[in-house]
Amino acid sequence: MARWVRSLWMVVALAGFGSSAMAVEEAAYTVVRADGAYELRDYAPQVLAETVVEGDLDAAGSAAFSPLFGYISGKNASRSKFEMTAPVAQRPAAGKDRWAVSFLMPAGNALEKMPIASDSRVQLRQVPAQRMAALRYSGTWSLKNYQQHKQQLDAWIVAQGLKPAGEAVWARYNAPFTPWFMRRNEILVPVT
Repeated sequence: MARWVRSLWMVVALAGFGSSAMAVEEAAYTVVRADGAYELRDYAPQVLAETVVEGDLDAAGSAAFSPLFGYISGKNASRSKFEMTAPVAQRPAAGKDRWAVSFLMPAGNALEKMPIASDSRVQLRQVPAQRMAALRYSGTWSLKNYQQHKQQLDAWIVAQGLKPAGEAVWARYNAPFTPWFMRRNEILVPVT
């Protein structure tokens, strides 16, 4: 199964997700404040296709990819296809070793008009406009790297006099075969 998911990721990447030659729609936001690698951003409302998987942080994205990719590839009530967007986001879900992994739906898609997924593991969710603290970094998709950067962002949030208003989101912008030093990763924390 893991080999199949990696192969699917490669096909998606070759189609444009990991390519700099083709533009991939990203979550819309405005930078309120920039401080080196740290930013305070205001995000527009978003619609997400999301699935909850069990396992460790490293494996959750691979486990969630197939049902999410199926949804945007037409495995839904209207057989609608959607372009791949970025980032692929991951956040803790209720329970030990459970992760909610999501694909951002292209802008202009209202939740009430989105087709229901054929796979019951995929749910659609509306995210309201929100302010997020962000830290961009490159590197491997490991728990150690995630935790290190999350701690740095948490310290920056405190230093700015902000308060977390929800769980941290791990955002990945590149395909798995992208060399680690070229990957764009972010930790995002909703703040007030």
